[in-house]
Parts: sequence; C-alpha cells; structure tokens
Amino acid sequence: MSDLKCCIVSCEQPKDANYWESQYVAQTTKWDLGTIAPPLQEFINTITNKDCSILIPGCGNSYEAEYLLANGFSNITVIDIAPSPVAALTKKHANNPNIKIIQGDFFTHSGQYDCIIEQTFFCAIPPFMRQKYLWKMHQLLAKNGVLAGLLFNRNFEAGPPFGGSQKEYESLFENAFQIQKMEIARNSVAPRANSELFFMFEKKTNVIVNLYELNGVTCSTCAKTIESKLTIIEGVVQVSINTNFQEIVIVSHSVVAIEKLQDALIYDASYSIAPHSTT
Repeated sequence: MSDLKCCIVSCEQPKDANYWESQYVAQTTKWDLGTIAPPLQEFINTITNKDCSILIPGCGNSYEAEYLLANGFSNITVIDIAPSPVAALTKKHANNPNIKIIQGDFFTHSGQYDCIIEQTFFCAIPPFMRQKYLWKMHQLLAKNGVLAGLLFNRNFEAGPPFGGSQKEYESLFENAFQIQKMEIARNSVAPRANSELFFMFEKKTNVIVNLYELNGVTCSTCAKTIESKLTIIEGVVQVSINTNFQEIVIVSHSVVAIEKLQDALIYDASYSIAPHSTT
C-alpha cells in the first residue's frame, strides 16, 4: 500500500491548502488512480435520478465527476481546498452548466445534497476531525440523502492516508445514519484489494446532530466520564469526543439546551462546552 503515500513526513495535524497544493505541484499524488474507482462506478450506475444533487468533497482530479457527466448527470458540485486541481477541473469543464467547481474548505461549505460521494477524503483528514466530518455530512445531506463511497479497512503507521476499522466506523456513524451497506469492496483496484470497505449510509431525519467546542479535557479517562454524564441527558443518543478532546458531537432525538450540557460538566470547573463556531 506504499502507493498511497502523499508525502514523506506526515503526522496527525490539519492539512491546509498550502499542504495539499504542494502535493499536486510536486506530483506526490499517489492516491490518484487516474480513473474512477470500480466500486464507485458500480454505485453510480445504480443511481436512476440523473438530476439529483451530488457533492464530491476533496475532489482532486475528480474522475467521479467526469464519469457522472459522461452518464448524463446534471447537478454535480465538487470542492477541493487546493488551487491546482480546481483550476484543472475548471478548464476541463469550462462552460458546462452541469457541474459547479469550488475551491474552498469543505467544513465551511453550505448546501443541500441528495448524495455525497466519498473517495479518499475521509482518509485524508486526521482522525481528530472525524466527529466534525460526521456533523458536516449530516448537515449537508437533504432528507433521505445518501453518503456513499470507500473507507480503508486497515490502519497505517502514519498519515495521510489515515485508516480505521469497520467497527470504528459503525460506532461513529450508526446513530446519525442508517447503515444500508458496509462491506469489503468486491472490485477494488489490485493494490487496495481487501483493504477497502464500500459503504452506503442514509441520513436519519429523526435525530439532530450538533457539534460543540470542549475545553479543559486532557485525557481519555476524563473524556469517557464526560461522555457518560452527557449520554444520560434525556433525548441524547450519542456523545462522541474527538481524539484531541477539543470537539464533541452530540446526536439527540430533540433539541438539548446548552445549559443542560453545561450543567452536566459543573463537577469540574476546568471543563466548559460551547456551540461550535463556524468562523
């Protein structure tokens, strides 16, 4: 799997536009297959509504978008933080009204989509951003919207890419999404054979997913205690604190007042929780 590496030195830190742009400039984009991944092609072939709104985050060279356009899809949005792939796509699809190409941060993007296609975006963000990913995907999907694509079913010594396991993904997503499918991809490209999971999640519309900023927590034991105290609040079905203890996602059946969340943490004056800032 050494073909996947995008840089020599890497660690679990957020990667900004300059970082990803440098990968394209240096042509260290070994994650790029040069074509659409077969499991994604197979999935797209099952979509019957060619006018449904589709988003591809972290699109890179977006062979998925090219395949969608070639097959008559008319409402495609792609977004990437790096200027080079966005410029290349803009040139390639100039004057094509069926695709919208955006350079920007996925996590500040707004819109409503029937389908979001995941391909090497989740694995490109560090694991401490996965709670934010869950929140943002749920936010961007329309009613009955579907998130589908590929996730690595293995771990890496360093990243990106960052991996994980089916059990880990199920624990993160199962309360906010209906897991329609999650299985070893049958037709991955050879270097990734038996190491990719194809998944299809449908947005649950009977839950609310909110992201909060957490302060004062410094260890996993404290995080587990906080999770247990917040989980017993009426209406709460999932509490998940990220790996650097700075963000927390709460899935609930009804709106939970911020005061209730704050009251649950008053046992330690060093802890505080506040709504996530989008700025």
